[in-house]
Amino acid sequence: MARALAGRILRVVAGGLTAAFALWGAAALWIDGPASRPLAAALAAALLAAVTALLARVRPFVRACLLGLAPCAAVAGWWLSIPPRNDRDWQPDVARTATAEWQGSVVTVRDVRDFDYRTETDFVERWATRRYDLERIEGLDLFISYWGPTLYAHTILSWDFDGSPPLAVSIETRKEKGESYSAVRGFFRQFELVYVLADERDVARLRTSFRGERVFLYRLATPPEHARLLLEQYLSEANALAARPAWYNAFTENCTTAIWRNVRALAPDNPWDWRLLANGYVDRMLYERGTLDTLDTSLPFAELRARSDITERAKVCGGRDDFSRCIREGLPAPAARRR
Repeated sequence: MARALAGRILRVVAGGLTAAFALWGAAALWIDGPASRPLAAALAAALLAAVTALLARVRPFVRACLLGLAPCAAVAGWWLSIPPRNDRDWQPDVARTATAEWQGSVVTVRDVRDFDYRTETDFVERWATRRYDLERIEGLDLFISYWGPTLYAHTILSWDFDGSPPLAVSIETRKEKGESYSAVRGFFRQFELVYVLADERDVARLRTSFRGERVFLYRLATPPEHARLLLEQYLSEANALAARPAWYNAFTENCTTAIWRNVRALAPDNPWDWRLLANGYVDRMLYERGTLDTLDTSLPFAELRARSDITERAKVCGGRDDFSRCIREGLPAPAARRR
């Protein structure tokens, strides 16, 4: 009886995995396949029909699953070979890829985005070249922006400097003209990855004042020396993307999992957490790990979160040259960074 039960479980697991792989393959053919919709539909339907026929007719069932996985593996091989590109007709806000050049502790960052928005789609383009002394990093901050359901959000890291404006880095999809983001298409090879290096007034005000998003700003307890290493890692990634494009993926390489990957490159013991995917809760995760310096602030999470909501403040501060200082007024901060 135990053997029979184990056999049934094996059939269910093998069949489920094969069916899931076939459904993924069909979706990949439809979304990333031929531009001809009839041809893409025919290929997707053919894959599903072939796998279904094998599962229905071939015995033993495990052998049918193995045979069914073969065409799916062929689709996966094709899909993995699709090359990302840097030469598409990009939307203006991601038309340039930032690069960095070091001279000792001073880094020159080119194509820092500093747009002046009239609406989300109407703006004055400004691309700046800025110099930052990495020895003058004072800390690291985190923006979390909610556009709808609070299960998911967009995360942006920002480095705070003594004597220079903060440098924000937003990891995003690099969209072509006429293209819009799709959560489903984000799991496939539809969007290249881009590191948008920007002025905080650009990325924060865009979200609060023109996209109607709710934005929180947390001042992290990351030591300056660790913040510097992480920024150097980010700048190296930006340089690499400028030379060799890469794909965005909503599961493996998004705005938050990419942060974790960069942190892991410096701190391999940084553990995985389900809230890196359900990133609307990543602030709670950081609170529990002490990254928000809860011992210093002595605030319950609910109060810390309420006081970190800068949505209305960013709207009021939007026209000011000291935008970054303005939105930080009254924010809870680690003791070493209170000023």
